[in-house]
This record gives sequence, C-alpha cells and structure tokens, in this order.
Amino acid sequence: MLAQLFQDHPKSLGMSWWEHGVGAIVIGARMVGAGIACMVHAVIPALFTETAGKTVMSLHDHMVKRKAGAANPNAWPDYEI
Repeated sequence: MLAQLFQDHPKSLGMSWWEHGVGAIVIGARMVGAGIACMVHAVIPALFTETAGKTVMSLHDHMVKRKAGAANPNAWPDYEI
C-alpha cells in the first residue's frame, strides 16, 4: 500500500521519489507564482502583462524536455502533473 502511494508513479516515469518530488515542487511553485501574478494583473492591468503566458510556455517546454530525456518516455502521459 505504501509503495503504491509513494513509489509506483515515480518509478513508472523512471524517477526516484526524491526526483519526482523536487520536480513537482518546482513546477508547482512556478504555477503559484504565475497565478499570483494573474491576480495582481487583474487589479493593475499594466503589471505582469505576459507573466502567465510565458510561464505556461516555459513549463510546457520544460515538461516536454523531461519526458524526452526520461528513462522510459513512452510510459509518460501526454500531460504531466
């Protein structure tokens, strides 16, 4: 049961629990930052005019490169969380 919760998903992607966790934290932090920038932009439209779009494109590129360099890229889904 614990292996299923903590190890199966990272192993299916060819990653350790640690590698997967660090990657998820980095991606999550960037998404939160872009979300905050969007909320500030809603109040002050002159600020952060390109932050969300650039963050989304950058994260997409990052994930595509991670998938291509993975131990088993065919096991990765078309999307990643």
